[in-house]
Amino acid sequence: MVVDLPDPLPGPGQVRVKAKAIGVGRPDVLIRNGTYKWMPPLPAIPGAELAGEIEAVGVGVAQWQLGDRVLVSARELEQRGGCYAQAIVVAQEAPYRLPHAVSFDDAVSLPNLQLALALMRVAGLPQREHPSVLITGASGGVAGMLCQVAKSRGFTTVGTSRTDVKGRYALDHGFDHVICTGQTPLNERIQELTHGQGVDLVFDHLGGQSLIDALRSLAPMGTVVSYNIVQGMPTEDVFQVLRNLLGKSLAVRCFSMHTFDQDTSARRELMLTGMDLMAQGVVKAPAHQIFNLSEVRRTHELLDLGQVSGKMVMHP
Repeated sequence: MVVDLPDPLPGPGQVRVKAKAIGVGRPDVLIRNGTYKWMPPLPAIPGAELAGEIEAVGVGVAQWQLGDRVLVSARELEQRGGCYAQAIVVAQEAPYRLPHAVSFDDAVSLPNLQLALALMRVAGLPQREHPSVLITGASGGVAGMLCQVAKSRGFTTVGTSRTDVKGRYALDHGFDHVICTGQTPLNERIQELTHGQGVDLVFDHLGGQSLIDALRSLAPMGTVVSYNIVQGMPTEDVFQVLRNLLGKSLAVRCFSMHTFDQDTSARRELMLTGMDLMAQGVVKAPAHQIFNLSEVRRTHELLDLGQVSGKMVMHP
């Protein structure tokens, strides 16, 4: 539901940011459903990222000037959400200064790049000279960022998709290989691509059978990083699968970006690194699907149907 509210006024040490672009993502669905583990108090406004300009400053604010270009990420706010708005008031420490080389529409993909960098950090680097990585749901925003970061570090990238259309999208946006899981057994194709070795890393946000298949696709000493379970919990005993594959000494890590909630310096360093990578053109934002803020219901319908490739962006 879209409602009209008075323009928020910044208090001491606060700034008001006028939105130019608003990101839409899966955490917004969890807030809408009331199932987010870090749920803000109701009534809640979803939205985890907003790019725009400083349009008002409160008493005591010296680091920002009117018109400064900034990114607001809900990871920097006292509570999640709040960015589905034409303007938002935040503490002066919260925004990131946005490089002029990064457009507002591209900027709302930066939190996905921040997450990708964090995932690569916790996964560790394989010891093989030419490592490979499997990234499930290859047409998604985080997957696209993971692909680019991994390729910049020398990985061969393999993605999965449910349809040929999404598979072609992922190939067009940087993946070396994409496996359509509805047509080809995953492990069989992985063995072909890696000459029987398996992949060194898997980043999986699907859960369910995808997580089990990922384990069976790993090379010795390989690691699966699970960062969501969109399809629910696996029906097989994960530890039993690991024991059945004991000769490979495999690992599973469950990861959440909330690990960095109390580590402000590390969290912000990851974002600043991502900004530099995007500003330099090392990593590119995905193609945008642009909507008006008044079309927010439609964006969530597409998310619920799984019909999103790239990044959905709303203009206020």
